[in-house]
Amino acid sequence: MTINIDCETEKKLNLAWEEIIRDVVLAAMDYEKCPYEAEVNVVLTDNPGIRQVNLEYRDVDSPTDVLSFPMIEYDRPADFDRVEEDFAGCFNPESGELMLGDIMISMDKVEEQADKYGHSRERELAFLTAHSMLHLFGYDHMEDGERLVMEEKQREILESRGYVR
Repeated sequence: MTINIDCETEKKLNLAWEEIIRDVVLAAMDYEKCPYEAEVNVVLTDNPGIRQVNLEYRDVDSPTDVLSFPMIEYDRPADFDRVEEDFAGCFNPESGELMLGDIMISMDKVEEQADKYGHSRERELAFLTAHSMLHLFGYDHMEDGERLVMEEKQREILESRGYVR
């Protein structure tokens, strides 16, 4: 498993952010029973940095907490049955790992939302990582049913690693 983490902000919030991200990425991989060794790229940024990417890729001119850029379009979320056949180009030729995609997290939002929701910054960073990993596995929350599924999965992933409110 390769987890590349690039910190583009000076705001590190006195967190063991690398450990939290790795822990939650691995928990999500286990939870969804991903049958492959995988690669995930995570960028930690600030509100101006994520705002720029949000504008460029989603045409939304405001900062957001997390952005997900999945490499695979699943028929059903976390359905790995046809990955090798349909997405052979999503395997890193050097490592053989499945390239799941990229995650971008605003550390400004980690701080703001932890304060707003009354929980720790560790829990907020873990939540945003779990949320984004589920997007990399093809989950969405545009409809109520999808949202409820994602919320339950996020809760279970976080609780499995002790990140509770």
